Amino acid sequence: MNIKQKAIQGVVWSVIQNWGSQAGSLIVFLILARLLTPEAFGLIGLANVFLAFMQIFLEQGFSQALIQREEIQPEELDTAFWTHVFSGLLLTIISFFLSGFVAEIFDQPKLIPILQCFSFLFFLKSLSHVHKAILSRTFAFKVMALRTIIGIIIGGVAGIIMALSGFGVWSLVSQQFIYESVEVFIIWGAIDWRPKLRFSFQHLQGFLNFGLNILALKFLAFCNKRTDNLLIGYFLGEVALGYYLIAFRVLEVMSQLLISTTKQVALPTFSRLQTEPERFRQAFYKVTLFTSLIAFPTFSGMIIFTRELVLTLFGEQWLPSVPIMQILACAGILNAISYFNSSVFMAMGKPSWKLRLSLLSAVLNLIACLLAVKWGIVAVSIAYVVSSYLAFPVGQWAISQLIHVPARKYLQQFVSPIICSLIMVAGILIFKYFMIDLLDEKLLILIGTAIGIIIYGLCIKFLYPPIFEDLLQILEMLKSSKKKFSNR
Repeated sequence: MNIKQKAIQGVVWSVIQNWGSQAGSLIVFLILARLLTPEAFGLIGLANVFLAFMQIFLEQGFSQALIQREEIQPEELDTAFWTHVFSGLLLTIISFFLSGFVAEIFDQPKLIPILQCFSFLFFLKSLSHVHKAILSRTFAFKVMALRTIIGIIIGGVAGIIMALSGFGVWSLVSQQFIYESVEVFIIWGAIDWRPKLRFSFQHLQGFLNFGLNILALKFLAFCNKRTDNLLIGYFLGEVALGYYLIAFRVLEVMSQLLISTTKQVALPTFSRLQTEPERFRQAFYKVTLFTSLIAFPTFSGMIIFTRELVLTLFGEQWLPSVPIMQILACAGILNAISYFNSSVFMAMGKPSWKLRLSLLSAVLNLIACLLAVKWGIVAVSIAYVVSSYLAFPVGQWAISQLIHVPARKYLQQFVSPIICSLIMVAGILIFKYFMIDLLDEKLLILIGTAIGIIIYGLCIKFLYPPIFEDLLQILEMLKSSKKKFSNR
């Protein structure tokens, strides 16, 4: 099987993983949002900020190094595994005893037992990092899809039962802990490889040389992604953070469904094409165009129906999240354009390039959010989006320098999705203007979405026939590959 067939099959199972897992997690999320308070989500949000920070030092970039290399030796796998396990155990101990200090910073004593429980996740997560890298290298995304979906189902059911039983915030804690446990159990059962008691300092040095840039990159990514959460939690409290996190969670779900589907396959695919520049560029063009064709109209439509979506899915108690969701959707549109940049940097063995770009993004985000936090959560969401757009041109310049993609040619491929999305938005707004007082929220969303899909599809077909044909061809390839793969 050639690289193209492996990539397509990888995309199929990545689609199943992302859509299946996000559908499952979204259902659980919606149920828990109706059963629990913004305060509960805010407390978990604060705990997850600390969890995400400490996890930077667990991952260390070893998994990316294993995926990026063309060949790996058994001793390299053992070295990476035992390094992860030792790091996980150390982080568990440190996090357990730091929980009181962290809770005191946010003046939230309820955080202490939550953080102590979450500290054991570091050791648990350390057991599966190498296994995930092996699966990615071999394009075994079927296993990754199944373990994620099963973990979400079991963890979600447990969380809902506990929420109905009145356990409050501990419903969210248990859900997360059970999900991680199930994932580790399944992934170990799916792979024959087992670590041996051997360790190589020479291989460790090689991992560190590659991983130090990844480590710094993840730290900057944390700052870039979590700065707004930290500032809101510290200055505005856990309730405001709860509203913000609900809005940001919707953005993450949409990104996973529409964008991350192909990113999971992008790094191993790009890595295999790093010695073939023209094929690399064509693969990069296709994946970004295909993603933008789906993401642009979806985020645009979401902006129009945000209020109706919140009322239908979450209830009136979450209405303060509406303007935040609308603003963050603009960041989702930008992510669709630049989401695969990091995969290009890693595949070409240039994590330092991504490191510099992340440093710029983190600094801009920190400054913007610090200036905006005194005006509330809406202002912080605006600052987050503005800082992302300011950093975007620099990232595109770096990509063009690395793989010799002309900026003008790259940006031209987004003209058709933008124009067709604007026409679609105009059509939906006209429909909504005349029907908003005649239909309830659910019918307004369903009929408006159907109208938007028809308008957008017709625009692509008649204004840009070659792109429409390419889109049909890609979808047909995915459908054919899925049939062949499922019959095995």
